[in-house]
Amino acid sequence: MTTKVQVIFYSSHGHIYQMAEAIMAGVREISDVEATLWQVPELMPDDALKTHAKTARASFAQIPTAKPEQLAEADAIIFGTPTRFGNMCAQMRNFLDQTGGLWMKGALIGKVGSVFTSSATQHGGQESTILSFHTTLLHQGMVIVGVPYSEQRQMTISEITGGSPYGASTITGGDGARQPSENELAIARFQGRHVAEITRQLKIAA
Repeated sequence: MTTKVQVIFYSSHGHIYQMAEAIMAGVREISDVEATLWQVPELMPDDALKTHAKTARASFAQIPTAKPEQLAEADAIIFGTPTRFGNMCAQMRNFLDQTGGLWMKGALIGKVGSVFTSSATQHGGQESTILSFHTTLLHQGMVIVGVPYSEQRQMTISEITGGSPYGASTITGGDGARQPSENELAIARFQGRHVAEITRQLKIAA
């Protein structure tokens, strides 16, 4: 019995993509789990993207673009979005706004949902972004999974780091120069593994 986990993200400068790859690595640690990686469509015209954003996005241009209807095929969906003023980015919001048909059919009820994020500053809205994202998942009837405190790396105070019981996160810096730390990537791997294990158990129990 294969458990299907989709990791769906938007990344403008590559930070969320790196976190998504770490999430995927964690998912793949669980046996009998199939993990697939997808990105949501870009809404900004190419000439509006900054040069370093174009360069970063070129590094993961090979990742296929998600379609809303495919969510019904998953047992769990882990979403990744950068923070935009304490909320999800417009690209992810636009993607989720196209899932009304799934909501009408109850197609996502009982599926596991989880979220990871990034922000420019340490207090730049990481927690509010994930928590407000949960509202959409709850409307869809999904079962939310975060990062329990058994992952003690989220309690690290010896360095600046993202990560909370709501989900993995990274801090990019105002210019995007800071890359995800090993501590942040480890929390992301834990989240992927944790979501996959819980989803697998729920599927077996059903």
